[in-house]
Amino acid sequence: MYKFSSRIRYSEVDSKGILSLESLLDYFQDCSTFHSEDVGVGLGYLKERHLAWVLSAWQIVVDRYPRLCEEVRIGTAPYDFKGFFGYRNFLMETEDGERLACANTLWTLMDMEKMCPARLTKELTEAYRIEDRLPMDYAPRKIALPAEGGTEKEPLEVGRRHLDTNNHVNNGQYIRMAREHLPTEYMGESLDLFLRQMRAEYKKQAYLGDKIYPVVYENGEIAAVSLNDREGQPYCIVEFEFRNMGE
Repeated sequence: MYKFSSRIRYSEVDSKGILSLESLLDYFQDCSTFHSEDVGVGLGYLKERHLAWVLSAWQIVVDRYPRLCEEVRIGTAPYDFKGFFGYRNFLMETEDGERLACANTLWTLMDMEKMCPARLTKELTEAYRIEDRLPMDYAPRKIALPAEGGTEKEPLEVGRRHLDTNNHVNNGQYIRMAREHLPTEYMGESLDLFLRQMRAEYKKQAYLGDKIYPVVYENGEIAAVSLNDREGQPYCIVEFEFRNMGE
């Protein structure tokens, strides 16, 4: 497994002094970028061939959020390639080997000129070493929303701060948008809820100037946010699963 070490920074923690979910996701995303760059198939390689890896689904499971200044190791490894799909695990652990969080992801290789999936090449797949899947409870890729009962929130406009090198909304930015629209009972300091799992299903890309219309669904310890276009079709659906700290 490809790994790098880091230390939890003040800019990465929330009001409780622990690593935020969004920063955890950033660590995982950076790790896959470092990995691809170090094996010679990074952004430059892909851009020359008009290719890009586009994330289709996230599943992050958290055992414990590290605290400010804690030393951590972040790792990643692909475990399968099929057609134009790539499957990749992630891991965050302490220097002593305690597992803090793990993740499963599904990526689609895209031809950015034709804007359609591109079949994986031997050169690209052989740059990586396939490893066994991490032991974790693998959730379905698709997220089912209730047929009704969602609460519509004020729309927001995609700005330059939301974009990545492919000039569409970065996958982590969708998670930030969804978190910002969770009801206060899932975010309040007085309620000791632990965000145990996050799943995200990416449906289509949003670009600079697009309007995003959040719709929030609540069901006990599970909350979901559908980030929709003007016609109500989702760009991304994000599901958050909480657990009471007393359990």
